[in-house]
Formats: sequence, structure tokens, C-alpha cells
Amino acid sequence: MRRIAFLAPLAAALAVSGAAAAQPSAVVVTVSPDFAKTAQELGERDVQQQVSDLTRTVERVLTQRHALDGARIELVITDLKPNRPTIQQMSDKPGLDMMRSLSIGGAAVEGTVTMASGAVEPVKFDYYTPTLADARGSTTWTDAQRAYDRLARNLAEGRYVQR
Repeated sequence: MRRIAFLAPLAAALAVSGAAAAQPSAVVVTVSPDFAKTAQELGERDVQQQVSDLTRTVERVLTQRHALDGARIELVITDLKPNRPTIQQMSDKPGLDMMRSLSIGGAAVEGTVTMASGAVEPVKFDYYTPTLADARGSTTWTDAQRAYDRLARNLAEGRYVQR
């Protein structure tokens, strides 16, 4: 019993210190004003979920790779294309079929990375499925997720502008 009493505070201290060391850089994701009208057509809930997914993906990859420590990353989603209809789209257009309606999906993101030193780097990235055949078997946001993963890896590797 005494061992457990001794180990519990030690484990808590290690967890707190480990969490502090593994904290990701500050990541802020928003939606561009120009994209806001299209975002309403996709559905506010879906778009907010994509904002959260992009934030989590970038934080996770940067934490895993110990990249951009102390940097502030501000990203703006400028375009989103789902592979399958969103709930809002199906509500607005009843002829769409959740399973058979398929399209080329992806995302476009711009922003800045402000390094701990104060240097500012522009960010510009987009990814869309090259062909409809590549989108087969996709869920609603498969290609957007693929775009987020690729963007996060690029950021971790110091590639901020897609060429």
C-alpha cells in the first residue's frame, strides 16, 4: 500500500512534466470569409468539424515529430470539397445519394507560421484527388483528411509553400 502511495504522486508529476514537454505549437484554424458562403452550403457542423480535424492533425504531427516548437501556426481553410454529400447538401438536394454520389474531394489552406524567433513564413497548400477513380471507397471527408495529413507533414519538414 505504501508503494502505491509513493508512486501515485511520482506518476502524476511525470505525467505533467511529460505533457508539458510534448505540448504542440500554438495552432489556430479559421475559415476564410470568401469561403464562408460555400461553407454554409456544406453545413456549419461539417465545416466546424473540419476546422477541428485540421487543428488536431497539425498538432498531432508536430508533437510527434517535435517540430516547430514555440511557433504559432495560423491556418485559414480557403476551400473544402467533400467526396460524398454532407448532411446539409442532402437536405438541400434530396436527389443526392449518400452512397452513390461521389466527387473529387480535397482542401486548400493558407496561413502563416510565426517562428519562436519572430520570423514569419507564409503557408500555402492544397490537395484534391486527381481522378474520380481515386476517390472510390471514400467517406465524406477522406480527401480533406489526406490534405490535412500532407500539410501537417510538410509543416513538420519545413516546407510551407507547396510547389
